[in-house]
Amino acid sequence: MSSQIRSGDANFIIENNARHVWHPMIDPKMSAENLPVVISGSDGVYISDIEGKVYLDCTASLWNVNVGHNRPEIKAAIVDQLDKLAYYNTIGNASNPPSIALSALLMEMMEPEGMARVLFSSGGSDAVEGALKLSRQYWKLVGKSEKTKFFSLKNAYHGVHYGGLSVGGGIPWRRAYEPVLPGCFQIDSPYLYRNGWTEDPEELGEICATKLAREIEHQGPDTVAAFIAEPVQGAGGMIVPPANFWPRVREVCDQYEILLIADEVVTGFGRTGSMFGSRHWSVKPDVMCLAKGINSGYVPLGATVVNQRIAEAWEKDDPMAPIMHGYTYSGHPLACAAALANLEIVIEEDLPANAGTVGGYFLERLNELTQYPRVGDVRGVGLMLAVEFVSDRETKEPIPAFDPYFIAIQEICRKEGVWVRIQANKMIFSPPLVFEKKHVDKALDAVHTALNKLSEL
Repeated sequence: MSSQIRSGDANFIIENNARHVWHPMIDPKMSAENLPVVISGSDGVYISDIEGKVYLDCTASLWNVNVGHNRPEIKAAIVDQLDKLAYYNTIGNASNPPSIALSALLMEMMEPEGMARVLFSSGGSDAVEGALKLSRQYWKLVGKSEKTKFFSLKNAYHGVHYGGLSVGGGIPWRRAYEPVLPGCFQIDSPYLYRNGWTEDPEELGEICATKLAREIEHQGPDTVAAFIAEPVQGAGGMIVPPANFWPRVREVCDQYEILLIADEVVTGFGRTGSMFGSRHWSVKPDVMCLAKGINSGYVPLGATVVNQRIAEAWEKDDPMAPIMHGYTYSGHPLACAAALANLEIVIEEDLPANAGTVGGYFLERLNELTQYPRVGDVRGVGLMLAVEFVSDRETKEPIPAFDPYFIAIQEICRKEGVWVRIQANKMIFSPPLVFEKKHVDKALDAVHTALNKLSEL
């Protein structure tokens, strides 16, 4: 058996699929009854399974393989680093060249936001946890220790650590693990398709920002540490905010002396058509959470970045100043080497611009789907797009999650050689930022095929 394990024997892999592994975000029983597709190869914008079936990857794995699969530049950077230093920790006073070089590059890229310091971690959930802890520590360092509460948005997803679950507004992710941490409060998301006030985007943005201000006043500004949000809500429904929402949130945070944390785990490094999602709305956060696109998933990496004003709080003698937070793999040399090569590609190929151009075309093509009666809404920005399905357009009643309808859509699309993602009642599109219009056309052909076949049933 050991030789089969080491060799990755196909028969052995198929036989043991779902036998021992618990897969994230799915009922183990469902996983055992519907065997996972074993992805065994990838190249560019395509992935392939263990049986040799090739799929157009419309998900960039999980919002993260921004530069595409199997990039030789990144593989070479990892191998080169392996030959020098595979791993050593960065706890305390130890460091390594790639992490130092990456810190310098990030500060250069984030100069418009005034960012000054970075704390590396292993992924997006880690980055959020770091942001929350540093926010509380900051207020202690500046003598306002009662500022401990966090505000966030309903439908938000901020990772799976208890901190992220607590500020996350998505009930399905937290229900089994409640009670969550105290001191976390959610306000209404600027969800244009589903809100009880208006169909006017500008008015909705103002309403939601006003609700934030009123809740801060109710709780007491002297008790609130930070507001955290995704520039575009991803896993919570691909909710694109009105153009005025983020600027108004920045104003509210400034008015009440509250830190603004931008969870850029998904939106960072070009996905919205701007290098960073908050930049798309011309807003400068105090803290930014990064992962996914930082190195396109080649080696796990996350980062929490703070601006100069925040960083200055640590530049004094104070018993509270030590950062008692970090991970064994913070600043991992292989991950940082991969990130350096990855970001060079993002910059040289101007992938944010491509995401904007191709994303605009993608949204245009997706609007064709409104001809189908179960398509309620189409929305997106850059290469972050979604189709929301409903049972009734007039009532906007969503089709239940895990409905056979969605299973059928996925199966038909996969038969057509297109890998799409269904989350709740939404079809999510988040392809690599190297996508071209021809890839969009292939994806839409498959979706049309699926919806046409299902409309005949």
